[in-house]
Parts: sequence; C-alpha cells; structure tokens
Amino acid sequence: MEREKRPDWLKVRFTVNENFSELRDIVSSNALHTVCQEARCPNQSECWGRGTATLMILGDVCTRSCGFCAVKTGRPPVYDRDEPYRVAEAVLKMNLNHVVLTSVNRDELPDQGAEVWAKTIREIRKACPETSIEVLIPDFKGEYEPLKMVIDGAPEILSHNLETVPHLYRRVRPQAKYERSLSVLEISKQEGMTTKTGIMVGLGETFEQVLEVLRDGREAGLDIFNIGQYLQPTKRHLPVERFVHPDEFAEYKKYGMSIGYKHVESGPLVRSSYHAEEQVKHMAITQ
Repeated sequence: MEREKRPDWLKVRFTVNENFSELRDIVSSNALHTVCQEARCPNQSECWGRGTATLMILGDVCTRSCGFCAVKTGRPPVYDRDEPYRVAEAVLKMNLNHVVLTSVNRDELPDQGAEVWAKTIREIRKACPETSIEVLIPDFKGEYEPLKMVIDGAPEILSHNLETVPHLYRRVRPQAKYERSLSVLEISKQEGMTTKTGIMVGLGETFEQVLEVLRDGREAGLDIFNIGQYLQPTKRHLPVERFVHPDEFAEYKKYGMSIGYKHVESGPLVRSSYHAEEQVKHMAITQ
C-alpha cells in the first residue's frame, strides 16, 4: 500500500464529456486496447476529454512482469493480424493530428511483434497521411532487426522508457536491462529518429541518480525526457517510497534543459504520452 495519503497536487478529478464518450465508443467498437485503461493512467479523463489516447497494440497480455505496471502478464494468445487495420480505422474516426502507439512485450515471438508494429504504422499512414505518429516501443530484447522494422516506418517520434534509475532495475524491471534500453534509444538516434524517454520517481531513487539518468540520455543523443510520479496501481505492485514535490520536478526540468534537451516534461502527473501532441508541435518548431 502507499505509505502516506496522496498530496493535493496528485488528486485528479475524473470527468466525462462528449469527447470522452465518443473516444471510448471508438476504442470499444474497434476491439482495441489503450494503455490509458490497461495501465490505469491518472490522466485518462483529461486526455480522453481532449480526444487523445495512447493505443496499445499486440493485445493486452505482456510477457514481462514489471513491479510497477498494471498491464496483465502471462502467455499472450495468438495475436490478431487484423489489428493494424482496426487501429488505422480508429485513428481516422478520432480525427487525430498526432497518435501515440505502444504495445505489450511479446518476447515469445521471433520478431517480438515488430511485424505488427511496422504494419500498423503503414496502415495509419495510408488512412491518415496528415497524422503524425509517435511510437513507444519495447526493447525488442536489444535485437537490431525488429527495431529497424519500426524505424523504417519513419515515425515522427520514437520513444522507449528507461522507467527508473539503474540501481532499481532488479526490483522494478527484473526482465530488462538499463544499458540495453539506453542502447535502443542511442541506435534509434543514430538512425535519424527524434528520440524520447521517460522515468518514474518515488520508487527509492536519489536526486543525484535522476540527474545521472538525464546525463546518460543526453550522451545517447535523446531529444525529449519525461519525468513523473510513480503511483501504485494495486496492492500487489511496488509501494510508493515518497511523493515528490512539484518543486523537485521543476529542478529536474531546469537541469535537463540546461544540458541540452529540446524538451523536458517534468511533473507529478506526467506520463509517457502526456501532452504528446504539444511536444511534437514544439519539436517541429525547434528543429
């Protein structure tokens, strides 16, 4: 359980408007999954109310069991090869200027799901040529060929989350490796991608360890860095060690910008795709 009550700056009011209802119906009618729902994102009401969502492909069962994540884990069923078409249809119905795609890990597949990733990007391009695409990808076990299949789709932003500081990987991401994730981002940058990552704080990291991750990201050439508060999704998941004050988030943002990031989104409710459309507009202006 969380060791103390959530402070006022983390209290979110859940509201439903016309945009929220319409998006929920589109997701449901196209038999799709969103990370907003599966990961119990605190910003679902705000984002869906603005008509934006992060679509999760390759099903809703992940082959990994990270200590922070509410997505189901286990052995996934055979994936649906029609999913890319339904995703493209949903993006068209939503009339999105910018779409964020993510997925569960599919370590049991020879290509870790890269074929579906590439096909989904292609189908969105066909159906919605004016829509910019952001992909929040798994690490593909560090293999180059699956990563290259996604890169060849030329998404406007390629994101892969480091999630936490190296010291906490064994507890937070037991089936992942910090250096492997950093390498995925570095290779993507070398291939010409605009790159982005994110971490959670409040899991037991120190202030200096967060600064070290920010420095590692810049050395890998990253453009965008997100930092948000970890919130325990259920009692079975890792507890919150502390609630980070907004002033500390502001310090992270100031430091990140000072060492050369083009954009740093840092705040208690920041998540991977939070304000993603605004970020891609900002990148278009600054590049």
